[in-house]
Amino acid sequence: MEQEKKAKVLCLHGFRTSGSFLKKQISKWHPSIFQQFDMVFPDGIFPAGGKSDIEGIFPPPYFEWFQFNKEFTDYTNLDECISYLCDYMVKNGPFEGLLGFSQVKMKTNEPSFTEQQRWGATLSALLIGYQAQGKVLTDHPPIKFMVSISGSKFRDPSICDVAYKDSIKVKSVHFIGEKDWLKVPSEELASAFDDPLIIRHPQGHTVPRLDDASVKQLSEWSSRILEDPKNGDLHVPKVLDSEESSGAELAENLVEKVAA
Repeated sequence: MEQEKKAKVLCLHGFRTSGSFLKKQISKWHPSIFQQFDMVFPDGIFPAGGKSDIEGIFPPPYFEWFQFNKEFTDYTNLDECISYLCDYMVKNGPFEGLLGFSQVKMKTNEPSFTEQQRWGATLSALLIGYQAQGKVLTDHPPIKFMVSISGSKFRDPSICDVAYKDSIKVKSVHFIGEKDWLKVPSEELASAFDDPLIIRHPQGHTVPRLDDASVKQLSEWSSRILEDPKNGDLHVPKVLDSEESSGAELAENLVEKVAA
């Protein structure tokens, strides 16, 4: 019997953590959710330029994707980051979808730190928006779906005028926490997509556990991807619920306590 083709998903971590930490966080979801996906968790291209609040909770090394000013409007090495990710996707893909998580809150004296933590989901949306405008990934098949957890837009008008110029027509699901200080920016990012699915949860800036209603929503969303004729051989599994806990949940709970 021919082996079933798995959809490859590029998963981008947040501020001063790592692909391994994001993988640990996502593992709190029942494994059946992603069992038919090939989930890829690369590290950021730069070593962390400062302290990570998961030190002592999750082992180093920790990474950054690019650098920025306190208003999150001026970026250093962003072009290099985008070039790296595009090259990575072409060499290691093709990737059917992107998953991005904005990292948990950390203590800092930087005035606008809460505006600086949106890397994983923010980068994912940027790549999709740029590809739709023919600016990047012209030699890679169109990205077909995105999973955004606590995402937001970039603030630089020169980026916004390109990446979010038109409604982004890929299937997207956006996890938005009622207690997340990035709730409003997450709403704004979702509005940049055509017919987004928004899954709300009562928690803060975190990868949430899925209740029955969220499992049902995500399952139906996945089924629509599978049924879409434009997606060809893409296979997305039915989502199952589970009450099982994992080591990732313990790690994240510890991080949230540190951030409190």
